[in-house]
Amino acid sequence: MTTGQPGTGKARPTPTGTDAETRSATASGTPAQPARTSDVVSGKTPAPTAETTAPSAGAVADQPRSSDGGTAGAITSGDPQPSKSGGAKKETAGDAATGKGGGRKGSAATGGGAEGGTATSDSTAKDSSPAKDSNTAKADSTAKADSTAKADSTTTNPAKDGTPAMDGTDGGSGDVVVKGTGAGKGTWWSRGRRAGRTDGQAKTDGDTKTGAATPDGSDRWEAFASAPEPRPSIVTRAGRAVGRFLIHEWTLATLGALALAVLMTWPTLRYPRYTLPQDYWDPSLQAWQMAWSGHILLAEPARLWQSNTFFPELWSFAFSDTLLGYAPAGMLGSGPEDAILRYNIMFVLAHALATLGAYALARQLGAGRIGAAVAGVSYAYAPWLLAQAGHLHVLSNGGIPLALAMLARGHGWSLRHGYRPERRHDGWVYAGWLVAAWQLSLGFGIGLPFAYLLACAVIVTAVLYYARRLRTGQAVPFGRRLFLADLLGGLFFAGVGLLMAFPFFKVTELHPYAERTIGDISIFSPPASGFVTAPAESRIWGGLHEGARAALPWHPEMTLLPGFVLYALAAGGLFFSVWRLRHRLLLLAGVLVTMAFAMGTRFFDGTFTYVPLFEHLPGWSGLRTPGRLMLWTTLLLGLLAAGAVTALTDRVRELTAQRIPSWPGPWLRMATLLPLLLVAVEGLNTTPHPVVPTQPAAMRSAEGPLLVLPSNQSLDQHVMLWSTSGFPDVVNGGSGFTPRQLDDVRRVSQSFPDQTSVDYLRTLGVRSVVLLRGQVVGTPWEITIDAPVESLGISRQDVGDAVVYRL
Repeated sequence: MTTGQPGTGKARPTPTGTDAETRSATASGTPAQPARTSDVVSGKTPAPTAETTAPSAGAVADQPRSSDGGTAGAITSGDPQPSKSGGAKKETAGDAATGKGGGRKGSAATGGGAEGGTATSDSTAKDSSPAKDSNTAKADSTAKADSTAKADSTTTNPAKDGTPAMDGTDGGSGDVVVKGTGAGKGTWWSRGRRAGRTDGQAKTDGDTKTGAATPDGSDRWEAFASAPEPRPSIVTRAGRAVGRFLIHEWTLATLGALALAVLMTWPTLRYPRYTLPQDYWDPSLQAWQMAWSGHILLAEPARLWQSNTFFPELWSFAFSDTLLGYAPAGMLGSGPEDAILRYNIMFVLAHALATLGAYALARQLGAGRIGAAVAGVSYAYAPWLLAQAGHLHVLSNGGIPLALAMLARGHGWSLRHGYRPERRHDGWVYAGWLVAAWQLSLGFGIGLPFAYLLACAVIVTAVLYYARRLRTGQAVPFGRRLFLADLLGGLFFAGVGLLMAFPFFKVTELHPYAERTIGDISIFSPPASGFVTAPAESRIWGGLHEGARAALPWHPEMTLLPGFVLYALAAGGLFFSVWRLRHRLLLLAGVLVTMAFAMGTRFFDGTFTYVPLFEHLPGWSGLRTPGRLMLWTTLLLGLLAAGAVTALTDRVRELTAQRIPSWPGPWLRMATLLPLLLVAVEGLNTTPHPVVPTQPAAMRSAEGPLLVLPSNQSLDQHVMLWSTSGFPDVVNGGSGFTPRQLDDVRRVSQSFPDQTSVDYLRTLGVRSVVLLRGQVVGTPWEITIDAPVESLGISRQDVGDAVVYRL
């Protein structure tokens, strides 16, 4: 009599009979009754009979045994461990075939069953302890298990010896499904693939004996798999890369800034070779500056600061801001028309760069796209800047916010998220210092305050770094590479500043009267009313503010309105913003402080604001117009506005995501563009674009050094532009101050041609004098222009509408 303990080897099923017969081995040894076909197909399990439920005595002794002593009908695999009471552990059919946990899923011994097999190995009772009478104690549980085993195995498992399944397919298809067993879940092909995988994992006993191999299910269904995606060609990959580039945020931002600049400065590019924005005096001077720097750096770089104007003065290129950073553009083209075209192009690009730079700064600090666009447009097209349309060195301010954005990005810092060390990148730091140096090369009028701001930022950052280290005992992550980038970038920036400053210090040394005084600063210091007064070039407010402008002593430099829309958005940003409260308060403090400095001596006589800077900071005395510090006020107001607009757009996005239906969503999103539209409309202009006087033909043939008469500050700027044809040395020149020698030349030449003026000009080295007929009305030359000159030892020749005297 057996004890119910399984053998130590693998059990071998009977070689013949169906799977149901194989699984019906019980303690009685009586073969199980196979299920009827009708019951299987209908999914019903036949009711247990007396044969299936009542095992006979001594049946175990008749049970065939394997060679290792195990019961022949057992389907267990592996070595099940006996329980503490000595009974065998319960193993499922799934354990036998795959070695995995069984239960109701997985076939017992064949690869053909799907998920329907539920029979246990020996249909023992749940209690693993052997009963006193093994023939009668577990009859009920054994009968139930055998009944379930017969139904499941007959339904889902084909015969082990290769007998075809009931549906006519080969063994292992597992297509016949019994209700309630779970085998019917999924589609027919998924069940087939699962069966195929089972085939590949375990071979049936019949396969072992006959040597037949079951095909792998994955290979069986390869024909139905989708074809692999072909590798794209190099042209396709290049096209995709270009497409990704074109739809990138910064590409769109750049193109948008360029398009907006063309529209907002129109008609600058309508006749770009003949007209200049606002007037043709200072723009003519600056057009010459770009042309001269490009020409001389290609021809004779050592002579950069000794320009062809103000002959024979030294360091004459440093008599005013130089726009040296635009020298690469000056290397293209020659002559006055090309110089005018170059100026107009750079005029438009300066607006585009200012928009893009402020946009980049606001984005880096944490603003959304629309909020950053508001900051960029308000910074580049503030109404007060319309009065500066003739000063390209003032409008060329886009490098300031762009450099700050790059430096902030390189250091992993933003206003909204604070310091994030994982976002540090020394490449952006180098780029930021290079852009800052380029901005400084455009002129000290805007660049000098920027340089001092960067110096203060470095000092404050170092102090905060070491203060936190002393307080907490832990250093903020910074890194040697970042420190090296700041060190080298800062040294390069300082080096450019010193090289640029040296010629200006030489000019101050040679011409001490050129230095500004507090009295000069007082003339150009605006009152508080200037912050709400628009210039005449403003299309929206120009006519309405005509009376307010009349009350200002020098309204071109005192109409400092940044925009009423910008004021409103910034005020809203104090209460509703994505910036933290302390950051909003710091921005507000910056706005008030910069306004106080922009007022010059009008704010408590400048005792605590502008005057200390004027007296103690090197180079600050050269800034004669405090109102241009309004640039910083505008930038800070734009950041406050960007915080408010970003908070608005975030809220609208949340509302549209929650609405059902979502049809108002696009309209709500379009409403967020209203602040941007209003800021742009307030920046519309009525800037005039006069035609530049044509270059006299005599200027192209006269031999230098030469003097063009009449000579004054305004006309000499035209002469400088005309001299771009060959760049002959000319005595004429216009700048922020007038050298005394040029004053003497203008005074002595009032009587030209006479012996005194001729001798004086010969002493200076002048070889030609060009007298313009169109400019002599109301001057002493109106009478003497046709007088004979043979007695003076000079020659006279009419060339077009001018008279050329050769000394």
